[in-house]
Amino acid sequence: MTRTIDFYFDFISPFSYLAQLKLPEIARAAGSTVEYWPIDIPEAKIAAGNYGPSNREVLPKIKVMKADLERWAERYGVPLTFPASFACADWNCAVLFAREHGKAEAFVTDAYRRIWGQGIDPGDRNELAACVKAAGLDAEALIAFVESPTGQNEYRKARSQAIQRGVYGAPLMFVDDQVFWGNDRLDFLAEYLNKSK
Repeated sequence: MTRTIDFYFDFISPFSYLAQLKLPEIARAAGSTVEYWPIDIPEAKIAAGNYGPSNREVLPKIKVMKADLERWAERYGVPLTFPASFACADWNCAVLFAREHGKAEAFVTDAYRRIWGQGIDPGDRNELAACVKAAGLDAEALIAFVESPTGQNEYRKARSQAIQRGVYGAPLMFVDDQVFWGNDRLDFLAEYLNKSK
């Protein structure tokens, strides 16, 4: 039986970028699949009772976090560039369209490469359209979905279901009754998958 890793993420999350670099290969090695579920981190934090400021507002924390991110990027041999903006809601919503068309992994991988690898501005619709085409999807249809009440309802529903499940941040991965939070928990996730085959 193929097992599923439910991967909850938000494109504003650089640690989700790092997790996405390794998660598909971990899943394949264990004969599992990844299901991609976009969330809104600030919304999930508040729903979980975490009313603290964002990391970007805590200067000592952001300094250490940036150093950590650079260390992880060096370890993985990938570029890391903070994006020109954090306008990621449309990209998160677009994941649901990509899921419906069997292209979630391709879309998410390329979106993260652009947003956190190249540092593009996610608010630029031309960047979104280019990513959609690279993933083998119809850019016009996807953007129409993102702008539609249907698309926005689907995104709201996905966020609400994540909150009901107890998602409070990203990256967060569920397998069976186990929860793994953070890029630095991927080894534990891989061990669990391989132990319980």
